[in-house]
Amino acid sequence: MDRREIAALLAYIGRLDPRTIRVDQGEARDQLAQWHELLSDVPMATPYGWDTRIAARQHIRSSPYQILPSDVIRAWENYRRDRLARHCDPTPSADPDDQAAWSAELASTRRAVAAGTAQPAQARAITSSRGEIDPKLEAMLQGVGSCIPPAARAALAPYRPGRAAREAAIAQGQPDALSVRCEWCKAPPGERCRRRRIAPDDGAYGTAPRATPHPGRLDLAVARHTEQAQRPVTA
Repeated sequence: MDRREIAALLAYIGRLDPRTIRVDQGEARDQLAQWHELLSDVPMATPYGWDTRIAARQHIRSSPYQILPSDVIRAWENYRRDRLARHCDPTPSADPDDQAAWSAELASTRRAVAAGTAQPAQARAITSSRGEIDPKLEAMLQGVGSCIPPAARAALAPYRPGRAAREAAIAQGQPDALSVRCEWCKAPPGERCRRRRIAPDDGAYGTAPRATPHPGRLDLAVARHTEQAQRPVTA
């Protein structure tokens, strides 16, 4: 707050608590200088919830003691602490390989949230959606194609054969078999098929995952893909 805002704040407080009014011109000047020295880095109000007058009014309502600059500072620090506690750092749009730019963007976002000029970002697990991705980050992902480099993906292929077979099938233009439910092993969409053995009592058992989907699941995915491809034509 600048000196004019401090003077307006003292005038507002004086209307609520006459004990803070200084009649002598010298005392009023010293009071203004003291409050400005202590509250110069505290904003008068922010777009998201902070108002110094509300904090002063709340103190006068709840405390029998005369308000001091430290009471305003304490309320401001509680406001900053609460906002940072509810903030989840969003993914910066800077290049992850540029550590200085990445850290600077994170720090800038946190400072804006603490200062009340930006809203805290909620956890991505609650609000995650394709529409909320930063446009710069979206353009970068489209240029790269994947967050895993091709060399690393090829090196990981022997250790995850199911995913490697799925990616190879999609790359060849075949439908994704894991997009449908398997009628044989009852694997839900998105999960790999499992080996289903028939016990002597006609019960099914077996939980070992398969590297490739069951043939019936692949046929169902092909039929579903063909149906979706023909739907716009028949319409």
